[in-house]
Amino acid sequence: MLDWTTRLNTPGEALGEMAAVHAVTDVTGFGLAGHLLEMCRGSHLAAQVDFSSIPIIAEARDWARQGVATGASDRNWNGYGHEVEFRGEAWQQKLLSDPQTSGGLLVACAPEAEKSVLEVFRQQGFAEARTIGKLLEEPRQGTPRLAVQ
Repeated sequence: MLDWTTRLNTPGEALGEMAAVHAVTDVTGFGLAGHLLEMCRGSHLAAQVDFSSIPIIAEARDWARQGVATGASDRNWNGYGHEVEFRGEAWQQKLLSDPQTSGGLLVACAPEAEKSVLEVFRQQGFAEARTIGKLLEEPRQGTPRLAVQ
């Protein structure tokens, strides 16, 4: 726990200086899904995420599978779940909307910058950083803004 909760989001400074990085946010009170939705709304885009690509702390996965989750996870989902097309299990949904207080960084960048962005993370001790999805054209009216598979 100490390893995860004492890390600082130091890659943000270097990422903020990269022209091909379009947005960076820390994943905190609204969970991964909530923060990604905010990026999508602000940029008038949609997103597609591959759940299996999301780096998850093994113990968090174990607890979530046992039904342990924060109350705010449900409140978050109730607030924005209507914008998400989700095809997974309940424990996965809980993790997507979990309000991390020591969450990592979520980065939107041009496709050609993906390797450089991941290298910044690796150089600063975040070897678990991954590409988890992609941004798409703005969704049609009435369709979900975020799809998680």
